Amino acid sequence: MSDLNNEAMMTKSGQKVISRLEMGGAQMLNKKQDHSDRAYTVLTVSSVLCGAAEFAEACSCSPEHPQQAYCNADVVIRAKVVGRKEVVTGNDAYGYPIKMIQYDIKQIKMFKGPDGEIDTIFTGPSSALCGVNLESNGKKEYLITGNLDSNGTLRINLCDYIESWETLSMTQKKSLGQRYQMGCDCKVVQCPMIPCSINDPAECLWTDWVLEGTVQGTQAQHFTCIKRSDNSCAWYRGSAPPKKEFMDIEDP
Repeated sequence: MSDLNNEAMMTKSGQKVISRLEMGGAQMLNKKQDHSDRAYTVLTVSSVLCGAAEFAEACSCSPEHPQQAYCNADVVIRAKVVGRKEVVTGNDAYGYPIKMIQYDIKQIKMFKGPDGEIDTIFTGPSSALCGVNLESNGKKEYLITGNLDSNGTLRINLCDYIESWETLSMTQKKSLGQRYQMGCDCKVVQCPMIPCSINDPAECLWTDWVLEGTVQGTQAQHFTCIKRSDNSCAWYRGSAPPKKEFMDIEDP
């Protein structure tokens, strides 16, 4: 299987249950989250609130494993931001202008999305409204995930998976596209606290937060949840394609 076999065991019902804290022990739960973590702030184990607490109802989301973020997005691209301006995209129900930030981008590669190149993306005007602040001098490359609105416009927010390209692991970079797509029939389930388990063989248990105190841990950086020949899903480590023995294996 994978390196995670030391962190979980199979019950008779087929559910994987985390039996003990490893990879640093219980003290990892209090580990200060590294500055390279997601652009939003984790306020609870199970919920990520974008912006100030008073705006939680307007903008809240749970952290996503990068594979799950890839599968849930309409568009996944590598790009540089070359321009930024505030625009009015219409009026709300009360007649007030709806302001957005428009980023002009230079697309480097599309991993998932519509035909044709994307040259603009839109986001909220402030972090309180889940707006994403990106460097617009054209020097920094980003991995950007987002969704298309009814007009085909790409919109992004702080709940989307948006990272500096240089901070991604080699496994993450090579998994974009076919590797992550192989696992889109699987579901990555976050473990919010000990004990935790999966409820379906097509799920993979994501334990980075409880074991390492960060959502950018070992599983996020080096593992992919892959569907096997028996329709179950399991973690696979590394950037090389899964071997036949892994795809054909059956859980006891």
